[in-house]
Amino acid sequence: MKILFISDVYFPRVNGVSTSIETFRHELRKLGHTVHLIAPDYLTPSRDESDILRLPARNIPLDPEDRFMRYGVAMGKLDALRQENYDIIHIQTPFVAHYLGVQFSRLLAIPCVETYHTFFEEYLHHYIPFMPKKLMRHVARRFSRHQGNSLHGMIVPSHPMRAVLTNYGITTLTQVIPTGMEPASFVPGNRAAFRGKFSIPESRPLLLFLGRVAFEKNIGFLLEVLVRVRSQVPDVLLIIAGEGPARLKLEQQAERLGLNDNIMFIGYLDRHTELNDCYCAADLFIFASRTETQGLVLLEAMAQGTAVVSTAELGTLDVLKDRLGVLIAQEDVSDFSDKVTYLLKDAGERRSIGEAGRIYAMGWSASRQAERLEKFYGELISSFKQKNNINS
Repeated sequence: MKILFISDVYFPRVNGVSTSIETFRHELRKLGHTVHLIAPDYLTPSRDESDILRLPARNIPLDPEDRFMRYGVAMGKLDALRQENYDIIHIQTPFVAHYLGVQFSRLLAIPCVETYHTFFEEYLHHYIPFMPKKLMRHVARRFSRHQGNSLHGMIVPSHPMRAVLTNYGITTLTQVIPTGMEPASFVPGNRAAFRGKFSIPESRPLLLFLGRVAFEKNIGFLLEVLVRVRSQVPDVLLIIAGEGPARLKLEQQAERLGLNDNIMFIGYLDRHTELNDCYCAADLFIFASRTETQGLVLLEAMAQGTAVVSTAELGTLDVLKDRLGVLIAQEDVSDFSDKVTYLLKDAGERRSIGEAGRIYAMGWSASRQAERLEKFYGELISSFKQKNNINS
């Protein structure tokens, strides 16, 4: 099979979509397929630029980390793309990539499928705050419904997210296929090396949030939790690893709460050389996002044997099973902080839950998810050819 991925984001831009694309590219190649990618040019190469067409892109005023690819430049590549004889197009994001993918699908006479990575209903109003929240939710639902029904197939990372899309009125054939865990995620990290790099004593209790530092991640709630945890564990430290538009606000909140001695913002980490060390260095991974379509970072933490305290909302409902690597908490400062404090003070229980999580995470195999995606591609291609009287 020859597959064309199209995305508005990819490494060196770090986020869950980039990780998902990289994982599936790698696994589909192992299955013998050819996978090309169209993505924005960030003027800095990623670790592996093979089979990637980088398009010129312009900055987005309200989101300086991201780019809009130039649609006209992409359409100028149509003849070259036609020569590749792709079997299917897989759209990864709903902006320029979506409209390019749908147009290429029509002009190249091949089916297109799209992964719904982002829960826009709980996302959009953070980036257009001057518009009423209720209006932004309505716009997000209509936007998702219109795009979803223009496709031949949709992929969602969790069953709760599929239920949301069904309620929107999306009737496109949909399959639940999460991003899986690659073997590298289970390679033990170097706890001592990471702590040494950031001058964190081995005995200091360490909490970790790793991910995009964005408003929809609900990190401000974790800072409120930290205040209460500190009253029981005075030397506790929270590391926030990642970058994003909420960082300045969070730094200001931390200062207002008097947390400067208990929090450390360390920016992006290289997922291939530093991520496992970071997870391994933490005593607990904490998470409270309301908008995850899957929550891959939770499984990554578990793969390192790091116990988790997290809320279970939307996509994380599919991932989290209480005491299999995690204590599930309510989005309530008292409940969440009590569970964090309990595990920080009970090393044996923390290790037991962490080990159960490591075993549990092994069940989320990237190779198995790629096989399921391969099968779904085949079904869509066969259906498309039958409907359009195309001979194999």
